[in-house]
Amino acid sequence: MTIVERARAVVGGVDTHADVHVAAAVDELGGVLGIEAFDTTEAGYRAVACWLRSFGPVRLVGVEGTGSYGAGLARHLSRAGIDLVEVDRPNRQTRHREGKSDPIDAVAAARAALSGLALGRPKSRDGDVEAIRVLTVVRRSATSERIVTLNQLRHLCFTADPHIRRRFEGLSVALLTKTAAALKPRPGDDAVRYSTLFAIRALARRVVYLRDETAELTTMLKPLIDGCAPSLMTVYGIGYDVAAKLLIAAGDNPDRLTSERAFAHMCGVAPLPASSGKTQRHRLNRGGNRQANNALYRIVITRMSSDERTRDYVARRRAEGKSIGEIARILKRYVAREVFPHLRTAII
Repeated sequence: MTIVERARAVVGGVDTHADVHVAAAVDELGGVLGIEAFDTTEAGYRAVACWLRSFGPVRLVGVEGTGSYGAGLARHLSRAGIDLVEVDRPNRQTRHREGKSDPIDAVAAARAALSGLALGRPKSRDGDVEAIRVLTVVRRSATSERIVTLNQLRHLCFTADPHIRRRFEGLSVALLTKTAAALKPRPGDDAVRYSTLFAIRALARRVVYLRDETAELTTMLKPLIDGCAPSLMTVYGIGYDVAAKLLIAAGDNPDRLTSERAFAHMCGVAPLPASSGKTQRHRLNRGGNRQANNALYRIVITRMSSDERTRDYVARRRAEGKSIGEIARILKRYVAREVFPHLRTAII
């Protein structure tokens, strides 16, 4: 009788960095088959896949930092048909006990994937939602910088010489920036007056530039959001900014979220059990995706102010003695349940 040896299944783990990724391969029992370092280039990504397959059929690969240093490698391995899971970095107790090095972290990532400790599927980052994400990063930055610059402009106008300050008193934001951007400082004036007018004009022109940049980015984002999840925009309280945050949280592969409970946990709106003995209780979840949590909060605040059913619910709960914060947390969980089907059916 001929005995055919079964092919050894391989599980990989990768500790990711800016310039070099360290990969480890382990067998089905967690035994280390090999450890190797690879460049963070397209050729390096191909080499990681080939190296892992040299040990046998690759069952799974655990990758650290799939949203940062490991994003490129995760995309490449996914396109190569290799199943991935996202691995958290080892906790402090484990590092204190076992030490810290890139090979140790790579082996730990592989064993976390093998044991089932790491279960989360990474975002694919290869569709319209990724386009929404990168545009949103720039838009959020431009919006924040515009607010900071506008505050600086107002402060300069307020603390300037009275002859300068009077020119801008009582003006709206639009008129203030328009007037200040049109200033023509004269080099012949004294140094303080010239420098002040020059600085006011520079800040005003920066405000105008950032305003126009934000408007341009908003124009680019709207058709992408409408195309990805048209039904999401029909949910009461959701605008383009909120929709973008929810889509980004779900990713280009929302099917990785197996249930509305998993989505709620990811958003940090699912209470965590904190029971012991005869005491049965839950505590507030302060983790999760904080941008998605903020999006759900904004939906709740909108409904509290303008949706009759929500206002009736708030009044009833207030009569029971619950605070506004407690009611908002309950409503965020409800909204997550309502929003989830729209994300799962998004056209991505």
